[in-house]
Amino acid sequence: MSERKESCECAIPYDIIETGIHSKPNPFKTAQRQLDEAAALIGLDPAAHQLLRWPLRELHVAMPVKMDDGSTKVFRGFRVQYNDARGPNKGGIRFHAEETIDTIRALAAWMTWKTAVLDLPLGGAKGGVICNPKSMSPGELERLSRAYIRQAGRILGLEKDVAAPDIYTTPQIMAWMADEYSFMQGNNEFGVISGKPLALGGSAGRNDATARGGIACVIEAAKELGIELQGATAAIQGYGNVGSFAHKLATELLGMKIIAVSDSGGGIYNPDGLLYDEVKAHKEKTGSVTGFPGSDSVSDETLLELNVTVLFPSALEQVITEHNAQNIRAGIIAELANGPTTPEADKILFENGCYVIPDFLCNAGGVTVSYFEMVQNTYGYYWEEDDVRKRLEKKMKTAFHSVHETSRKYKVHNRLGACIVAIERVAEAMKLRGWY
Repeated sequence: MSERKESCECAIPYDIIETGIHSKPNPFKTAQRQLDEAAALIGLDPAAHQLLRWPLRELHVAMPVKMDDGSTKVFRGFRVQYNDARGPNKGGIRFHAEETIDTIRALAAWMTWKTAVLDLPLGGAKGGVICNPKSMSPGELERLSRAYIRQAGRILGLEKDVAAPDIYTTPQIMAWMADEYSFMQGNNEFGVISGKPLALGGSAGRNDATARGGIACVIEAAKELGIELQGATAAIQGYGNVGSFAHKLATELLGMKIIAVSDSGGGIYNPDGLLYDEVKAHKEKTGSVTGFPGSDSVSDETLLELNVTVLFPSALEQVITEHNAQNIRAGIIAELANGPTTPEADKILFENGCYVIPDFLCNAGGVTVSYFEMVQNTYGYYWEEDDVRKRLEKKMKTAFHSVHETSRKYKVHNRLGACIVAIERVAEAMKLRGWY
């Protein structure tokens, strides 16, 4: 175990993430700045503030994996348990070629705020492996998934830390991980992993939960702002699982017109609208949305600045910064990605009247249904999909209005309002437990 490491030899160094070749601000410093700003507004106790600035514990691992060509490759990975004052840690595991410990720290912090904003009895964690899953065979991915659990499994458990899928990890990968953990324990303990296939105790309604929760927030925001969503336009940056479901649900439930979408290969634009079924089929056939018939190509930069009613950032961190925030014209930004907006951009968007639904509110549908999955696994009774969706909608609406009202009370932007809601709840739990 390691505590508060400033850098790690298996990741890009702390300072280079911030100022070097990667040019993006260090995401963990961003998370700390968000905390600091909220703590100052509410006069948070200094000891509580310091406790919340750093993860309670971290695990750094090395995993030898036999590759298909007979060679052995050593992968590096992490598990960060940020704060479990309110309950067992909860958070995804991501496979990504540019993973860093500071990204995982930031995501674990945001997960802590996310579970608190939704008032779930959970803490926050995150895991990651530095790898390129797109270049790996199914067999190699299975061996890597099992190797990760053999290392990280020692700090996982239904009452300690429950993992879930994230970027480039799938229900199948979750199934391998649940199987490996169960083998290590000597009995089935599928509840230690959420986001599993239904056959292994997964929850109905999990596949589209993140996007569905975000759509619920958009509906409430539109009511507050007096915006008519039927026929309104939207753009989606990132067309993986979450972004594609956002396309489907925004069209089916809200009657919106999606005029632009993008993925790692590029973007497409059609002012008359893009049909979900056709775009999805094209991506499944070709591997990307690019080249979709009847559309023009569009860059991510241009897509983010389109004049649309709702913008859905649904990919990676820090795509809206002080460099492009002034050009953002969307009325509502619904953050389905984690950390897509920097603190500097938040201030600009707020001053310009853009209504941001922050990530740890907007994309919390995934962890909410993961929590439902934990509950169902625990007592062995599983809900119908309609029940899951009704419970999710109720949770999202309640959380939305808590954030909205807090933001108005303090006259701050919604991310700061969400931070205040979350931090007050976590700090209360820490105080009651005698941590400060």
